[in-house]
Amino acid sequence: MAPSDDREGFGAWYDQKQGDTGDLWHRTLIDPGLFGLLGELPAGTRVLDLACGNGYIARRLARAGACVTGVDASEALLAAARRYESSEPLGIVYHRADAADLTVLPSSSFDVALSNMGLIDIADARGAIREVGRILRPDGRFLFSISHPCFDVDRRSAWEVEGTGTSATVFRKVTGYQSPHSDQFAWPLPEGGEAWTVGYHRPLRWYAHALRAAGLVIVDLEEPTPRPGFTGRTLRAEWVEEIPLHLVVEARKEPPRPTAP
Repeated sequence: MAPSDDREGFGAWYDQKQGDTGDLWHRTLIDPGLFGLLGELPAGTRVLDLACGNGYIARRLARAGACVTGVDASEALLAAARRYESSEPLGIVYHRADAADLTVLPSSSFDVALSNMGLIDIADARGAIREVGRILRPDGRFLFSISHPCFDVDRRSAWEVEGTGTSATVFRKVTGYQSPHSDQFAWPLPEGGEAWTVGYHRPLRWYAHALRAAGLVIVDLEEPTPRPGFTGRTLRAEWVEEIPLHLVVEARKEPPRPTAP
């Protein structure tokens, strides 16, 4: 969720926020859904962490025995990831690259690719998915988490609570679902000022079509629910248990079809 450069110190702030384990929101809501679908990987599994940020997911996978490569567009976040690697060598290789142009990586060279909340920040996400299809081996897996396209449409969605006496009903208001669009988000920095990022909303069919065009077929979905410790300021866990704010998708690369004799 970082811009490609280090405008206004965003990279340092984001690294501090995510640290070595991810922030509270990731630890107690998003990441359990992602790793639940991913499952336990055999030692030596070749994994690409696309839009890896400061590398906390890459480090978690490498500590579990995977052979990990991280790619991100932000030099500031990659510098942070490399500092972690220097202090605790795990064999992770990092590259700065556009997600839609992974020519630094050979075709059919990875068993698994994942992107944790990355595709929603990539302008050419279709190109990024196409590149994932290229670098995965046949039957390789692609797992990604995003804001739920049906229920978390940037500033075009909101909670609404209707109270009647001693009870209340919570609804999720959504508009603008059908049309792909972008929106800007302001992140308050601890030293003052704001850093702005751009997020991209795409409906479910957009992801299904982009995956299919890249030779990837959806095989599983998860809509993460809060785990113990979850808190979201005024957001209550029972709301998110009822209406999910995130979606995790698992797709597989189809093996080549046999040619006719």
